[in-house]
Amino acid sequence: MSGRGGFAGSASLYWSPVQARSGACVLSYRHGFHAGNPADVFKHAVLIALIRALQEKPRAIQFVDTHAGPALYDLADPVAQKNREYASGIGRWWPLRDLDPLMQAYLELVRSFNPAGALERYPGSPMIFRRLLRPNDKLVLCELHPAEQKALKTRFDGDPQVRLRLGNGYEQIGKVLPPPGGRGLVLIDPPWELKTEMDDLTASLERAVRLFAHGVYLVWYPMIEGREISLAELPDRLGLSPERWLDLRLEFAPEQRLGRMYGCGLALINCPYRVRQTLLDWHRDFSAPAR
Repeated sequence: MSGRGGFAGSASLYWSPVQARSGACVLSYRHGFHAGNPADVFKHAVLIALIRALQEKPRAIQFVDTHAGPALYDLADPVAQKNREYASGIGRWWPLRDLDPLMQAYLELVRSFNPAGALERYPGSPMIFRRLLRPNDKLVLCELHPAEQKALKTRFDGDPQVRLRLGNGYEQIGKVLPPPGGRGLVLIDPPWELKTEMDDLTASLERAVRLFAHGVYLVWYPMIEGREISLAELPDRLGLSPERWLDLRLEFAPEQRLGRMYGCGLALINCPYRVRQTLLDWHRDFSAPAR
């Protein structure tokens, strides 16, 4: 990726915490406002590549999604229509064919949720995980927001391959690691709306790496004007050698930012060697389609 993808967005602010009457900060981030946006395209394309690379070996995998969200999004819903962030993300890719293998795999999966041919629904990470599970794989979904919890319960209650853990995803990581079969991928995709987010992430990863040192971890983070978010110190904090750390960053063109968010990044710990170079090559050459 050249560092400047041709993404556009119209949100005035990406998110903001709100104050309760008590003065305490309460969660205001809702996944539905941002479903299918440029950051989702980037994140989910990489996620699918990681899942499929891990599944090249037959042994069971436990997947963990620490900030799951409601799993599937109706793009006609007023929440998605408010800022129409999907139009500059999946909307640009939707009509395209003859893409590179990584983007082709991503689009084929999204199209599988839209059998009529029109872009109507967008799968969040829980549905991406679930669609790709093999019979011996398991999925753990964590969610703190009450409305998102309800959606997850409705969709996954009774699914023998999916376990719901309702609560703080950072705290739940330590309760589900190491995985029973010794293989696992943890997606950490927080809203980054609290001042303690970096401290919470660091503490959670320190515990996770102690419990499951060879696990694969994928961390999403935004690049926001006026707010520096850097994961550069994490490798030293976690005792990671350079080959165990990979940081992929995407910067949107200035006129195509999502409000104050001008890009995003994906930090990977223990990226499988079978896909590491593939991701580096794809990231170097990647650019979003023109309008």
